[in-house]
Amino acid sequence: MKKLFFAASVILLIAACKSKPKDIETAKTKSHEEQMAMLPEPKVQIKTVGILLYDNYAVLDAMGPYHVLSELMGAKVFFVGRHKGLITTGDGLKVQCDTSINEVKQLDILVIPGGLNETYTATKDTALLNWIKAIDVHSRYTTSVCTGAWILASTGLLKGHEATTHWFGKQILKDQFGITAEDKRYVHSGKYWTSAGVSAGIDMSLGLINDIMGDKYTQTVMLDLEYDPQPPVKGGSEHNTDKAIVESVRTMYNSALEPLLHPESVSAKAKIDNDKDPVCGMALAGYADTVHYKGKIIGFCSARCKEGFQRNPTAYELHTR
Repeated sequence: MKKLFFAASVILLIAACKSKPKDIETAKTKSHEEQMAMLPEPKVQIKTVGILLYDNYAVLDAMGPYHVLSELMGAKVFFVGRHKGLITTGDGLKVQCDTSINEVKQLDILVIPGGLNETYTATKDTALLNWIKAIDVHSRYTTSVCTGAWILASTGLLKGHEATTHWFGKQILKDQFGITAEDKRYVHSGKYWTSAGVSAGIDMSLGLINDIMGDKYTQTVMLDLEYDPQPPVKGGSEHNTDKAIVESVRTMYNSALEPLLHPESVSAKAKIDNDKDPVCGMALAGYADTVHYKGKIIGFCSARCKEGFQRNPTAYELHTR
């Protein structure tokens, strides 16, 4: 997309040169004004954008901001791993991460993506939290996507600031970290920017670009992405989705997090033979229910996933190995 800005500038210059002699000066002036609107002086200089990766992060939490923020002229956008090497998402996508938090000392923008179990576990990771606080000392923007707000909040940096997170994560953000989430797509309070769940990271990233580069530049980025959401059905938030669906998903998430929130309940449970739910792919720190299948004890994050498995076990058999 950065090439698009260059190409657009060239086209404007060519158009100016083709004008009649008496109109050349006017055309050049107009061309210059249009170029300045598309390529304005940034509010702040952004040279480095680091997106934190850790095992079982939510794919779009990281990849959405990566794509959008890569549209910033002059910025190096890269992944910073909790560890170097392959980092695997909850859906099994493997990303090679060549840089770890041990090697990065400064960033202009830090993006912290969310997930579920591993995200909550990261709120207890002292080395990671200390790194975030060290980066924050000099960052222009410190941000989170989805439940990444749990991690950011656990550093203490969000204290006294407005914030938001995934609709399910709001209660934990309040109970565990003392922050009442705003019911907004994204929120910025000072240099701290937080977004609602998963896809909202795209909106937040566009908001960052708009704050840095202004409306015309942002519109150009949105046009390049053809960002004009038109979902096929009404839904997408807890307020416009069937309540039965909301509660079903809430139960699934609660079941998955239960072993981490209440570890004393885990010891009495039987050992299972899978580390991910075969139906939804969620990593299991514990489980809500089980079935015996071909000599194995298969655990599930929720009764809904167990029922799905029982209806057609052969469809998920590969994922029980």
